[in-house]
Parts: sequence; C-alpha cells; structure tokens
Amino acid sequence: MSVPGGYDVEKVREDFPILGRTMAGDRPLVYLDSANTSQKPTQVVDAITEHYLRHNANVARAMHQLGAEASEAFEDARTTIASFVNAPSREEVVFTKNASEALNLVANAYRNAEGDLALRPGDEIVITELEHHSNIVPWQLLAQRTGATLRWFGLTDEGRLDLSTLDELINERTRIVSVSWVSNMLGTVSPLDVIIARAHAVGAVVVVDASQAVPQMPVDLTALGADFVAFTGHKMVGPTGIGVLWGRMPLLEELPPFLGGGEMIETVTMERSTYARPPAKFEAGTPPIVQAVGLGAAADYLSALGMENVAAHEREITAYALKRLGEIDGLTIVGPTEAVERGGAVSFVVDGVHPHDVSQLLDSYGIAVRAGHHCAKPAHRRFGVQSTTRASFYLYTTQAEIDALVEGIERTQKYFKVV
Repeated sequence: MSVPGGYDVEKVREDFPILGRTMAGDRPLVYLDSANTSQKPTQVVDAITEHYLRHNANVARAMHQLGAEASEAFEDARTTIASFVNAPSREEVVFTKNASEALNLVANAYRNAEGDLALRPGDEIVITELEHHSNIVPWQLLAQRTGATLRWFGLTDEGRLDLSTLDELINERTRIVSVSWVSNMLGTVSPLDVIIARAHAVGAVVVVDASQAVPQMPVDLTALGADFVAFTGHKMVGPTGIGVLWGRMPLLEELPPFLGGGEMIETVTMERSTYARPPAKFEAGTPPIVQAVGLGAAADYLSALGMENVAAHEREITAYALKRLGEIDGLTIVGPTEAVERGGAVSFVVDGVHPHDVSQLLDSYGIAVRAGHHCAKPAHRRFGVQSTTRASFYLYTTQAEIDALVEGIERTQKYFKVV
C-alpha cells in the first residue's frame, strides 16, 4: 500500500526489525499497540548506540572533548525538535522524562507561582472528559492545593467534545485550559482553534497534550497559538525516558522552577538561589542525554518520510480499519466511526467477551492490542463501559494486519460462542 508522495509502507517496515519477528506458535507479529508505544527504527537505535559507544559523557559540566561532544549532541537534538514542531525558539524546548512530567511541570509551577500567575479560590481550570489521566490528575491536584475550581467539557455520543457551552465554561474566571489534541482512547481530534481562541479572549493560558498528535500529523507550534505543548518521545519512534515541554518564553521566564538541583541555577548561596534562563531552569540534574539524541534521530527519520505522508497513511489505514471493524456483528466502536478529524486509535467492545479476554486470545494469534481503561477512565465511564480493547495504528501498519485483526476477532467470537 502506498499513499500520495510515494510513501511505501512495505519499504518503511524494513527499518523496523521487530516487525519481522514471530511470536509463540510461530505466528507472525501483528503489532497494533502504537498508541501505547511505537516501535523503533534501526536509524534511532543506531544513533543511541553510536552515542554511547563513542561520545558518552555528561553535558554542560565537563570541559573535556567528550563532554563537549555530548553537550553539542544534546543541544543539537533540542534544535532538531524545535524545527520538527516549528517552535518559535529552541530555548523554549524543555526536555523532560515524558509527557506526564511535562504536564506536571506546568501544573506544579503554577502551584508555586506568585503575583499575577498565582491561582486563588474563585479561579477556574478547564479540562475535558476525554483526557488521559496525565492531563486530569495534575490539574485536580493544582485545584485542591490552590482552591481553584476544576471544570470540564463533556462528550457527545459520537465521542467528540461538546462545545455547546464553550462561552459559559471558558469565562472571565478561567485561568488555565488544558486539552488533548488527539484522544488516546477515542481517537478524537479536538478543535483546538476554537478552544484556543476562546481561552485567549478571556485571558486564559492554554496547555495542549500533544502526545498522540505529534507522532501522527504535521505540527506547527508557531501557528497553533497554544501557550504550552507537551509530547513524548516513545510514541514517535523515539526512545522511552524522554519527553518535551514547549512553552512561551515569557511564561517560562516568569514561572518558578519545578525541580531544584544541578545546572538549573545561576548562583547558589546558603541563604538563597537564583536560576538560569529557560530551558536550563527546568532541567535540573543530569538530563536524558542519549534519549534526547535518540529523539532527535526519530524526528529526522519522520521528517525524511514526510509528516504529510505519515498523516495520509494514518488516515487511510484508520479508515480501512473502521470499515472492516464495522462489518463485524456484535462489535461496537467507542468513539468516532469515520476517519474525519480522527487519529489512529480505535477502541471497541465485543458483545459477550471481556476486553481482556479479547486481548489475550488475539495475543495467542500473534496480534498485539491493548485492553483496559487506557488511562482514560472518565471517558470510559461516559460511554458506560469499564474497559475496551484498543487497536492503534502507525506509519508501519498494513491493510493485511487489519485483516488479521478482523479474522482474530471473529475467531475469538467463535471461541467464546457468541456468534
């Protein structure tokens, strides 16, 4: 299968050796869990190996040649990531260990903020019902600790944000609005333009969880208009242990540090400390050096493929999956059933079979999917289910793998005698 631009999925798959392995029973691996974590191409693994074997040293500390090489590689990765998402400035890119830490960094910084940035009783924080727990719990904690009120957008029956109360929900008391760009459970793409415009009209700050967006689509942070954007490396063919927080420089300068320690300081005395400028201000201690190098290699890999091509493939394979899954009697898709403003994660329930049983039996056929609440319990509660089975697709997913999934589900139904 190919998409406009000459994208050849079979050629792409050659870069991912794990996709060629077999599972128990000599069954070929069908990996449909990329919303959980993506597989890694040889180019990323080689970059990590090369750095450890030839350039390993701590950064921003050692004056020797290895230290200089490591520091240069680390900062080059920051430049690469800034370019990949078209950030206004590389100094606005903060490396974290994952997107959860990036979101917690913002929430905790606001907890400790003073002056005009401080939250107080009567202030409001707005999130949505489709969020990953990482974009719910930090704001619950911030509300509890500051006396602010937490409010949220609900969901339509189709699984899209209900914006019918937009002007009431985001009002003159709103200080922070935090929303996922693409839902990890429903696949829903949020209408960020509408939300950001309304939030800024009332003077609120907008935080975007882009963990499922940056891997799947072209991202232009300069055009987006948000104030903070968080994403993670391991979902965009990069390594684990690395995430990114982008923030507007005036806010990064005004907010207090999240963690204290080495290299985030300007000067330290026994009485007080002053802090370095961002991004160092938010990167206390030894950072994820080789992970950043690997993330830079991942961004280079995706750029070489072309994010427009990646997005087109994602739309095509998701549309095919929605069609094929919709043909199975007794299967209900939870979330949008058309590949319009939709990402490549499809959650579903099979009548009469627990999602964990669906997942386990599919695994026995070599098909890797996820079952559970996907760290999105409020969204599951909204649709009256405790858990779902989720198949999620990426730049290496083929139509043949979707066909294998469908066949596996039908075999599961027969095994449990529900058809």
